[in-house]
Amino acid sequence: MKSIALLRERATRVMPTGSHCPASGLWSPDSDPDAVQVFAEGHVLPAHDGVPTVWRRRTAAEVSA
Repeated sequence: MKSIALLRERATRVMPTGSHCPASGLWSPDSDPDAVQVFAEGHVLPAHDGVPTVWRRRTAAEVSA
């Protein structure tokens, strides 16, 4: 059961500031979608420009478009 919960968490594409990053990759804050940062799995998602935000995982195709 634990592995199912971990897979579901890794599939999460939206996480708030202060949460642990569920999967390595490209992430953008809702407040500034053009600001793309790379976070490793387990990294604590920071505030953006000093303000708590919601982070969204992005694909390389979304970023380059």
